[in-house]
Amino acid sequence: MPTTIETPPPAPAGLFPRAAALLRRHAGELIRFAGVGGTAYVIDIGLFNVLFLGLDWTDWSAKIVSTIVATTVAFAGNRHWTWRDRRGSAAAHRQYALYFLFNGVGLLIALGCLWANNGLAEVWPQYFDTAIAKNLAANFFGVGLATIFRFFAYRTWVFRHPELAEA
Repeated sequence: MPTTIETPPPAPAGLFPRAAALLRRHAGELIRFAGVGGTAYVIDIGLFNVLFLGLDWTDWSAKIVSTIVATTVAFAGNRHWTWRDRRGSAAAHRQYALYFLFNGVGLLIALGCLWANNGLAEVWPQYFDTAIAKNLAANFFGVGLATIFRFFAYRTWVFRHPELAEA
């Protein structure tokens, strides 16, 4: 029996009621996305700090490698858990290529925050040229902003509803 996409009810008026309705409508996938993302985040931060602090890699190199590893883990979790109902007949390699592309944009967002921190470190090194400042820039602000972008990119272009993908 073919499935159909239900048309959502009209959006309520006002910013807060609309935001609440959006959260209610997507609560399940947001929770699964947060679980997968949380696991990948721990891997990203852990590996970043092992490479940056433990093995004395540059902050940029450590962030690039930690993001690639965390991206691969997150792809598997999102494909097989968060949006398992959207896999359809889409080839995993096509989904991974798009996923990796959008994670590349997310990485650029995180590196942009790290770049801003490094610029501020030239003016105020006592505040911004520290391991904690680099971690906050890359792993709090950078990953936070990138996560918002990635959630909407994944659900819109990577893990589309099978009916929409065929159209």
